Amino acid sequence: MVIWLAEKFLADGKRVAILSRGYRGANGTSDEIELMKFRLQGRVSFGVGKNRFAEGRRLESRQSIDVFLLDDGFQHLQLARDLNILLMDASRPLAGELLLPAGRLREPVAAMSRANLIIFTRAETASGTLEAIGKLDQYPVFAASTRLLGFRRFGGESAPLSANEIGAGPFFAFCGLGNPDAFFRDLGNWGLAICGQASFPDHHRYTQRDILEVRRAGKRAGASAFVTTEKDGQNLGSLQFEETPVYVAVIDLTVTPEADFRNVLDQTVAAGAGAAA
Repeated sequence: MVIWLAEKFLADGKRVAILSRGYRGANGTSDEIELMKFRLQGRVSFGVGKNRFAEGRRLESRQSIDVFLLDDGFQHLQLARDLNILLMDASRPLAGELLLPAGRLREPVAAMSRANLIIFTRAETASGTLEAIGKLDQYPVFAASTRLLGFRRFGGESAPLSANEIGAGPFFAFCGLGNPDAFFRDLGNWGLAICGQASFPDHHRYTQRDILEVRRAGKRAGASAFVTTEKDGQNLGSLQFEETPVYVAVIDLTVTPEADFRNVLDQTVAAGAGAAA
């Protein structure tokens, strides 16, 4: 979502900075930060560190910033913000969910009251979500669906290829995400022939042994190529799959209704303080 927001603000001529804590990162970075840097190609400034206020002041001392985007910052209450955007995964209902470490919730459900806007992601996976949100036009609730931009050859050119250009497969899919089933389901929806799959913990940093195991599993399944996510592409580093091609799925979001959502963003920026998400 941060990349999507940054692209929208950049298109409007805004000077954008992203503040992040560098979750599980080494040397002041992380897989998600590196992915954002790769996609945004130097067009935004980054402040990475536990003290995001200090990082923001540091960036402001060097250049003018119109909009600060706070990555993974809904719980970062130490920093005041002009707009709180809460993302909810529509493919994972809240009913029966518990707080960490017993469940996946970081905060009680009541914390949703801090949100100015709520976006249900992966709305395409939950039947009736788009229709239900369309009937709530008087409330600050929006839907976001995953949109495929194409597939980038790992270690190759950055320009994405279409599904037809990467061949008929079959493909062996692997990923290290918080919700791997959603990615595997997306691949099927995009028409890829998947002959097998493997999942790893979220933010998993791959070793050559991991790659060997994935290659063996792919060979047993009869795969002609592998497919993974952009975040996993960052965590693969310089590891090699030898002669077997690996494709990285490049995705974007579609927000509905986008015009109303953009109006909220524009109004927030026009208020004079910028927006944070």
